[in-house]
Amino acid sequence: MAVTSTGRFLEWEGCFNVRDLGGPGGPDGVAPGAAVRADALDRLTARGWTTLAAHGIRTVVDLRDDGEVRPDRAPRPPGLTTVRIPLDGIEHRDFWDHWWGTPGFATPAYFRPFLTRFPDRVAAVATAIADAPPGGVAFHCGLGRDRTGIIALVLLRLAGASPEEVADDHALSEPRVRAMHAAQGRPYDSAEIDAYLSGLGTTAHALARDAAAGLDAGPYLRAAGMDAGALRRLERRLRGR
Repeated sequence: MAVTSTGRFLEWEGCFNVRDLGGPGGPDGVAPGAAVRADALDRLTARGWTTLAAHGIRTVVDLRDDGEVRPDRAPRPPGLTTVRIPLDGIEHRDFWDHWWGTPGFATPAYFRPFLTRFPDRVAAVATAIADAPPGGVAFHCGLGRDRTGIIALVLLRLAGASPEEVADDHALSEPRVRAMHAAQGRPYDSAEIDAYLSGLGTTAHALARDAAAGLDAGPYLRAAGMDAGALRRLERRLRGR
């Protein structure tokens, strides 16, 4: 891979977009090693899995739909728990017929509508992270940008990150996603995304910031069905307690 590790980014061989929510330069409320966001972990090499385990990760939460899951490139380490919680809910056509296949689906434009439409799914992921065995938790989708970005937004806000910090975290993914597409020989039409954002008169950073500003994570998760005990466990986990 031609991507180097800087700041909170982690070099896990086989992936492109892995970073620790509490790594260097991250929000003060998140403990390093508590939660890591990533692109598809089934692409990890044996060395990548070893590095993941050495970082203290003991649970993986996979946010992808059933049709996206592929055989692991290399065996997962013994003792690693994997939890699959498809986040999208693609069977809900009232939502996805509007967003699926549009440039907006590659931006935070759909974050706030998603959070409003699917609080139960977000709460299910948050509960899985709260109730994971001791050790760090890595959560991922395909690119590590959009579905992973929604969960990262909720976790960061719960830990006390500002909307600006959430937006800054989201922005870190874009060059990594470009590098991933280039390495895999896949086209990446950033011009279409840029035109979409220009038509809205905004930026991806502003959309991520606004989505974060509109979320009071604790009450949101409680209203979504997360019990008070699980919410406290999640807060303690994020703070490394």
